[in-house]
Amino acid sequence: MAAGAGSWRSFSDSEREETAPEPRPRLLVPQGGYWKNAVGFWLLGLCNNFSYVVMLSAAHDILSHQRAPGNQSHVDPGPMPVPHNSSSRFDCNSVSTAAVLLADILPTFLIKLLAPLGLHLLPYSPRVLVSGVCAAGSFILVAFSHSVGTSLSGVVLASISSGLGEITFLSLTAFYPRSVISWWSSGTGGAGLLGALSYLGLTQAGLSPQHTLLSMLGIPALLLASYFLLLTSPESQNPGGEEEAETAARQPLISNEAPETKPVSSLSLSFHERWAVFKSLLHYITPLVLVYFAEYFINQGLFELLYFRNTSLSHAEQYRWYQMLYQAGVFASRSSLHCCRIRFTWALALLQCLNLGFLLADVWYSFLPSIYLVFLIILYEGLLGGAAYVNTFHNIALETSHKHREFAMAAACISDTLGISLSGVLALPLHDFLCHLS
Repeated sequence: MAAGAGSWRSFSDSEREETAPEPRPRLLVPQGGYWKNAVGFWLLGLCNNFSYVVMLSAAHDILSHQRAPGNQSHVDPGPMPVPHNSSSRFDCNSVSTAAVLLADILPTFLIKLLAPLGLHLLPYSPRVLVSGVCAAGSFILVAFSHSVGTSLSGVVLASISSGLGEITFLSLTAFYPRSVISWWSSGTGGAGLLGALSYLGLTQAGLSPQHTLLSMLGIPALLLASYFLLLTSPESQNPGGEEEAETAARQPLISNEAPETKPVSSLSLSFHERWAVFKSLLHYITPLVLVYFAEYFINQGLFELLYFRNTSLSHAEQYRWYQMLYQAGVFASRSSLHCCRIRFTWALALLQCLNLGFLLADVWYSFLPSIYLVFLIILYEGLLGGAAYVNTFHNIALETSHKHREFAMAAACISDTLGISLSGVLALPLHDFLCHLS
């Protein structure tokens, strides 16, 4: 492989000297290969985020489950819940669902924080295997858990799987045409919608949360199949230029080779060069941090407190519907890149912060008369969040050089995770404060 790449480069240089005015023909991806990669990255986005989304959808159940003798379900979906804090006007769990959010995001945050410093030394295939195994382990551990602590350990495994997978697959897009970014983003949006909808639908149909989680074990297997069997080798791609085509040719997709077979573009960057690239991304990273801070403060800090007693839906059912509608909005906007592109993502950050202020005011004053108005706001919240994600990474792919793109995509992954982590930390004391109000 390396020798072939070297001879290709030598031929390219000699041809350029002899016929400089004549441009090199572009390497074209066969139509079948394009669709295999498009579907492959869509499925990778779907499978990678699925366990993360399911754990957030099950957050209320994880924290409120009480096992009766012989009961293997985390929660009895039938009766109306009894408030955990009878002195409060809110129906609160003793622990905020932000605790599940932190367990679901802090390991991801650590992975993304440290990954740009050395994760590129590890070939892609072992990373994908670890991600798939952790996802399967999370479903099994939470399903058979008999305590909140064990359940949160399973949530941590889901976080490791999602975080490692996201930084791996977004880095991998550097070796494919830029269009795969929109397919990946759409898949992650699909994970949100299908993950929340499947958990809501199966539990509403009467299946216990335990059996619901076990029924999802096919998702990690699909992740591995999509990577190892569906994606074509990057050596046949033309991600956007001659230099990148050569780099891709030296990066096998399924490889257990030594780290030196990794792309030269990633390994050759000095610390100062990496820092310069990171600073150049701040005008995209900062708005995305704000967007995710606001929306996850809403999702894990306020959803549980936006409880309407005058509906036929129980508290747990309302929480699941909030999660499903949010994920529906995310899926729609993450799939919208082909018809709507947004360059100034600061506007999305501002609108999301206004959402947070409005819903926080409603939690405090209870002025919204109907849960259906909250449904619409949450759907809109998801649309803003999904649009911020897909447009941020698309803009970065357009504006970074081929040499820096793999590192830039990996470094920008910290944005959403940082915003989510900050929201979880602040949502915990807010939950305790509000739940002690009489």
